[in-house]
This record gives sequence, structure tokens and C-alpha cells, in this order.
Amino acid sequence: QVQLVESGGGLVQPGGSLRLSCAASGSISRATFMGWYRQAPGKQREVVASILFESITRYADSVKGRFTISRDSAWRTVYLQMTSLTAEDTAIYSCLLRIDGMDYWGRGTQVTVSS
Repeated sequence: QVQLVESGGGLVQPGGSLRLSCAASGSISRATFMGWYRQAPGKQREVVASILFESITRYADSVKGRFTISRDSAWRTVYLQMTSLTAEDTAIYSCLLRIDGMDYWGRGTQVTVSS
């Protein structure tokens, strides 16, 4: 059974940085896609960054140049390095792993940007 556990969230001041991690366990050898999503209160969930099996990365316009997604070679851990954080980045961040067309979600980690 595939499980995803996010970590690294917390409270950070505007302009600060955080690095989120998503640790995957279970049978993930056929993973082809992983993405970081976020959902702010009262807003729809949106994709923040994604990485394909070829290591092609994509970012939402709102985070380009500030966030970086990366992964280890085995897809066991995917990271989201976030810099220059603003209050608009406050949300619950969740990771998604796609394996053979099935999507698996973690429970999410809260990121709060506030002074």
C-alpha cells in the first residue's frame, strides 16, 4: 500500500523559506508523476509544482522563481523548497504521487506565513 507523509511545514515570517518533504512508502517503482498542491482557506486546491519521471518540472506562475521541486532518484522523497514566502502562500500543502494512473495523496502539512 502506498503511503505519503508530508513534513516541514510551519510558521514562517514573510520573506522566509521552508523546505517541505514528501516521503513515499510502499510499492512505488512505477511512479511517473509527483506534484505538490496547496489549498488555502476558502480557495480551491491548486497545483504548485510538479515533476515528471523524466525530471521535467512545472510550476504555477505564482511560485515561479521562488519554489523548487526536486526528488531523489527512487521517487522515495520529493521536496519543495520555498523561498521569499508571502502571506498568499499560506495553505495546506499536500503531495500527490501517480502510479499506473492512480493518484495517491498525503494528508498535508500546514504552511503559515505571518509576522
